[in-house]
Amino acid sequence: MLKKDNMPEAIHFELRRIRLVLAIMLGFLALLGGMLFDLQVRRSHEFEESLHRQSMRRIRLPAPRGMILDRHNIRLADNQPCYCLAFYLEEIRKPGKWKHTVAEVQQRIEALAPLIGRKPAITEDEIWTHIRRRLPLPLVAWRSLDQAALARLAEASVDMSGVDIYVEPNRAYPRNELAAHLLGYVGKADFTDDEMAGYQYYLPEMEGKMGLERKYNSLMSGEAGGRLIRIDASGYKHAEQMDKEPRAGANLVLALDSRIQELAEAAIRDVPGAVVVLDPGNGDVLALASSPTFNPNQFVPIVPKVLWDEFNRDPARPMLNKAVAEVYAPGSIFKPITALAALNSGLVSPGMSVNCPGYYMIGTKPMKCWNPNGHGHVDLRRGIEQSCNVYFATLGVKCGNDAISDMSVQFGLGSKTGLDIDREAPGLVPTAVWKKKTWHDDWRVGDTCNFSIGQGALSVTPLQMAVVAATLANGGTVYHPRLVLGMQDWKGNVLTNYPIVQVRQVSVPAAAMRAVREGMYDVVMAQTGTGGRARIPGVEMAGKTGTAEYGEKEDRKKHGWMILFAPYNKPRYAVAMVVDDAVSGGLTVGPRLRGLMMGIFGASDVEKEAGG
Repeated sequence: MLKKDNMPEAIHFELRRIRLVLAIMLGFLALLGGMLFDLQVRRSHEFEESLHRQSMRRIRLPAPRGMILDRHNIRLADNQPCYCLAFYLEEIRKPGKWKHTVAEVQQRIEALAPLIGRKPAITEDEIWTHIRRRLPLPLVAWRSLDQAALARLAEASVDMSGVDIYVEPNRAYPRNELAAHLLGYVGKADFTDDEMAGYQYYLPEMEGKMGLERKYNSLMSGEAGGRLIRIDASGYKHAEQMDKEPRAGANLVLALDSRIQELAEAAIRDVPGAVVVLDPGNGDVLALASSPTFNPNQFVPIVPKVLWDEFNRDPARPMLNKAVAEVYAPGSIFKPITALAALNSGLVSPGMSVNCPGYYMIGTKPMKCWNPNGHGHVDLRRGIEQSCNVYFATLGVKCGNDAISDMSVQFGLGSKTGLDIDREAPGLVPTAVWKKKTWHDDWRVGDTCNFSIGQGALSVTPLQMAVVAATLANGGTVYHPRLVLGMQDWKGNVLTNYPIVQVRQVSVPAAAMRAVREGMYDVVMAQTGTGGRARIPGVEMAGKTGTAEYGEKEDRKKHGWMILFAPYNKPRYAVAMVVDDAVSGGLTVGPRLRGLMMGIFGASDVEKEAGG
């Protein structure tokens, strides 16, 4: 036998190499073991947390939307359950490719359609989109199921596994068209990146698109909540838990009186126009109506394209809030402002007499009075009662256009009132500077005459003229129209009260204001007054009628106006009404205002006023 020392050198080399390889292998095994220990023992909690994060998804949950209430807590906008038929795909899932699951869903939809009685609100493409983007959430095939459909489903013998009734909140307007232009409507919410930060999915949510729903959307929407769901690699839901409870939105409490609003809308339901009723003691908006109108329930949850196109093609523009967004020439309802401007100038007194032969000469051109036979000699009181153009043109020329402009601005004309509503128009109070800039022409005497009788470039909104009526009613205080009284939480606890805002006091002598009010009293209460058709038994009222032409020369039409306040001595209501395509303010608007005021006061109030 060979001794170790006698082994060939080659064998020694091979042994050394084997030992080296074994040592390297053992080293790698030791390193691998250390790494496995690090991963599986020392750092296991890190990977568990990572796995937890990867398998948990967060769903944004909408908060209950706040209601809109009138001043008596009558609900004008509310939430109601919307019953939907939904498919839960994790329970319907078929083995193999996704197309098998899609086919199963379609087959079940076809089987259920006769029970529902309506075509499904979902297509094959939408099913695929749901699988790719919203798999853990219920797939809604029908919305707004009525009680009959729900009953048929309950009695059906078809396979309902993986199918259930899913309830979504839906906005509802229980009074239908009532105050639609003020309330507006809601639609599907469009989330910003910031709003979706931290959420992977969301449930349908409402968002204000018009009116108060849009203006106060953030307050009524509340604060969204969140729900955590655990999903597997295929996206199927296995478990869920609440992460954050939604916080309900605030209720909006309006100054609106539903009863008066209903009366106001009834007064102009059959004609295009607008009416506004204010409380002259604080500026509260008791009613604000525009005709024609719309039913906001038709816009929920989305506006049908056919309906939207129909509204946009309608020449009567039912979506336009004429009370705040449309401007008109005021005509003779502007004359009390001209009278106050003239009296305030000191150049005119209430007893000053002007002879009206039926026209006023502007150079060699006559400006006609509405009465071609003339009114004879008239003073301020009779000039207002008879709405004599010659009298007011004379006043306008005496005091000048600047005085009339300044008085108009004091009453709030030419600027927005600041009402909490969309698209309020400022109107226009023309001045010499405005005419020079706009028309590159000088102001002329004819401009002053037109201005003094509420014609020419002067334009106002019905809301602005209601503010004028309220200011005349209370003796000269201009109030900010208050549409929202405050906010409540969902339990009815007051969160915020919105204060009464006094904008300014009109700078006129008390005697001048009294003289103008007396003339307006005669407009309604005197037998020869132009507003006598608005008179109601037992209630003393004051007002002013007006008529303003508009349209092309070959197709001239008239806007009929009337402003009014009542009762005369202690006014509680100030009203402005305009009707398109009228005969005149006295003939067309007067009887409509009579019906409105009869409804507002009611039989008991009329008797009370008559007795007191």
